[in-house]
Amino acid sequence: MALDVELAEIRDFLLAHPPFESMAPGAVERLVRRLRVEYFRRGTAIMVPGRDNLHLFIVRSGAVDMHDAVGTLVDRGEVGTCFGSTTLLGGNPSTFSVVAIEDTLALVMDAATFAELCSNAPGFEEFFDSQRARRMAGAVALQQASSSGSAVLKTRLRDMVKREPVTVGLDATIRQAAAVMAEAGISSLLVMDGERLAGIVTDRDLRNRVLAVGLDPAGPVSAVMTTEPVTARADGLAFEALLEMVGRRIHHLPLVEDGRALGVVTTTDLMRLEHANPVYLAGDIAKQESGAAIAKIAARLPSVVESLVAQDASAADMGRIVTTVGDAIERRLIALAEARLGAPPVPYCWVTLGSRARMEQALAADQDNALIIDDAATSADKEYFAELARLVSNALVEAGYPTCAGDVMATNPNCRLRLKKWRKVFTDWMTAPVPEAILRASIFFDMRPVAGDASLYAELAEQVRTQAPTSARFLAHLAGAAVLNEPPIGFFRGFVLAKEGAHRDTLDIKRGGIGAVVDLARVHGLAVGSPAQNTDERLAAAVAAGRMDAGRGADLRDAFEFISYVRFRHQAARVRAGQAPDNRLSPDELSSFDKRHLREAFAIVRSAQSTLGVAYGTGKLG
Repeated sequence: MALDVELAEIRDFLLAHPPFESMAPGAVERLVRRLRVEYFRRGTAIMVPGRDNLHLFIVRSGAVDMHDAVGTLVDRGEVGTCFGSTTLLGGNPSTFSVVAIEDTLALVMDAATFAELCSNAPGFEEFFDSQRARRMAGAVALQQASSSGSAVLKTRLRDMVKREPVTVGLDATIRQAAAVMAEAGISSLLVMDGERLAGIVTDRDLRNRVLAVGLDPAGPVSAVMTTEPVTARADGLAFEALLEMVGRRIHHLPLVEDGRALGVVTTTDLMRLEHANPVYLAGDIAKQESGAAIAKIAARLPSVVESLVAQDASAADMGRIVTTVGDAIERRLIALAEARLGAPPVPYCWVTLGSRARMEQALAADQDNALIIDDAATSADKEYFAELARLVSNALVEAGYPTCAGDVMATNPNCRLRLKKWRKVFTDWMTAPVPEAILRASIFFDMRPVAGDASLYAELAEQVRTQAPTSARFLAHLAGAAVLNEPPIGFFRGFVLAKEGAHRDTLDIKRGGIGAVVDLARVHGLAVGSPAQNTDERLAAAVAAGRMDAGRGADLRDAFEFISYVRFRHQAARVRAGQAPDNRLSPDELSSFDKRHLREAFAIVRSAQSTLGVAYGTGKLG
């Protein structure tokens, strides 16, 4: 039976636009009868964040604007555009709004028809999966852009107040005021009339208005204070305060809230915001002469991460920054240990393992390190390196890096070997792999030199680079371990949470999220003989070698960045709340935007694991 004219026009329209253009004309004819046409007047909200959507819309005429959950325009849909697939593939409710910006006609497809086409029409689901992948890349960009700007542009003044205001009353003498300032180690003092801020006196006032003119210090402080000083709102931004202080040529700005003094911000405080970076931190570490002094500097690292999250740093950038600081701490501690023990009897290389080796370290990291010792070492030399490892490890604990639960540290004799022995260990892993041993050993395939003779590491790394690609059974066992590290997402796309214990009702974003991508990238990187340790670089190498589709590689890199960013943001929030950073997230702290895109990221990882498992036949390994 022939289609009537209107249905035939719709059929021809669909055949002219993706993804329907790749479908057989007969299939499209059958589809047309299952669609309905709906009219939306200009300004009509077709989809709303927080509301369920059970349809795919195809714009027949007119146009729509699509905004994300924070109101940012993410796309403009004109004739032929499809929207609504996000909820059909990823689950409700919608995190996007879609509004008709012109009078619009849309072809409307129900969820059952959409699911049927995804199962039966070649390329149909892939088309919408690619849209979802583009949304993942957009989500990564949005997470970073939403907090863009330097620290001085984003920081609230109340967040800069670290102590209660130091004050004296109006009846205090100049000498008394100076004594209070000296005892508190401050450069300004608030003078109070009861609960009211009456004035401020600074060290410059004492210098210019007292000492320079020979004023009697027994006189009242009110005689030299600045009365009714300029103040700022506690909720004001740091850059506003900086502009105010520069414009008025003042160096101290009292903060008030509801008439109550909260503290004082100085120009030095504001400038220090821009110094909360690894260059300054690493420079300070290099100057310290004791483990205790280094530990004091290392304690600033969580605040640096908190500041970076508030700026436009990517997770990759933050990982490199945390790693850079960690390297600086470890190098300085090694130098101090050598100064105490004397010069090493033979060359050695101190290597870091795991996330630090990959330049991807976050907060809440423990120690993972080892020693490669020159083959000329004698039995008598063992004690030197055992003591070196002990001194450095103990100092690392003091600096905030706890010992490794798996004892993967240079203090373990099995992680403190001569080069010849290391070469044999790696050869055994790659030529006669045992599944359980490979699972424990995988961290050693993420290795980077930190201090000492890097040529020792280079020899071992070159052996791995050339031998791994030909070690098929080793790679298969490594792939099997990677596939078993499943993302924390269930069959119905719900998060898999811990059911008991201290971490009940939380998900481990490190193990099955970040760790799952790390495991995948490690297999691919070793298989193509890449010298890279970094996850992003390993994925790029796999794509360049033709081992991984470029689209899959881009998806995994975006997923890794998004998951890692959510972890850094979670850790920064815990730092801000005065809690120890960790890797356990409660779904309650995630926005609907986060939940949606974490599900999509985990789905990308699971799909990549499935492909890896098929490629290596991991289900057949004995």
